[in-house]
Amino acid sequence: MEMLNNHCGVTRDARGVVHVAICNAGSLNILGSRVTDAVREGLQELATDRSIRVVVLRGQSEKSMIGGADIKEMAKLDQKSAEAFISRLRDLCEAVRQFPAPMIARMPGWCLGGGLEVAAACDFRIAAHDAHFGMPEVRVGIPSVIHAALLPRLIGWARARWLVMTAENIDASTALSWGLIDKIAPADGLDAEIEHLVKALLECGPEALRSQKALLRQWEELPLTESVNLSVKVFGESFLTDEPTRLMGAFVNRKR
Repeated sequence: MEMLNNHCGVTRDARGVVHVAICNAGSLNILGSRVTDAVREGLQELATDRSIRVVVLRGQSEKSMIGGADIKEMAKLDQKSAEAFISRLRDLCEAVRQFPAPMIARMPGWCLGGGLEVAAACDFRIAAHDAHFGMPEVRVGIPSVIHAALLPRLIGWARARWLVMTAENIDASTALSWGLIDKIAPADGLDAEIEHLVKALLECGPEALRSQKALLRQWEELPLTESVNLSVKVFGESFLTDEPTRLMGAFVNRKR
């Protein structure tokens, strides 16, 4: 594994698939300020590499993708330092959300609080069969903020309200039925399930996927009419690459 810094490790393959691991953050991959900054910096460095086709975000430990934000650090905050702390986590979530290539959250074990916000900022979420999820912040005297705002868009207001106001955890089957995750992997099958998704993404035009991801992010924020009109220009620009001609030609000329 190549270490971009002390807390961000990377493995690459010849297909352009990159695994980004949160490293040296304890057995539950906890996000303290140093870890948060380091992972964000690693992602920002990778974002300039156009050879990357897919990113899998993972923890170094199999106990968790990200167990949450560092409660020991948060317990010592005041108003000013609390805003700085949560701004760092916001910036990490945005680095995930705005990453040009598709990003898959690999979710074994526990994914809580700030970890679930990072996962919500990913494009896809694949969880182990025994994974658990929750937003426990109100139990320790703070609200769920920043990219918890994505939860109503993913699972609806009622279920988002349940997560952030009861602080109760849910299991993988509940998360799947709510739409919080996309797939549940069988026992010992998490990486195989992720590889199935990776292969599907690699069959798509890489530039088309980058455009599609960017459009989806804008659709999240724009009114419908603006979203539709914006798409016209993006569609036209796709023909500035060779992908439409090459991939449509292959489809038309395929053996029947």
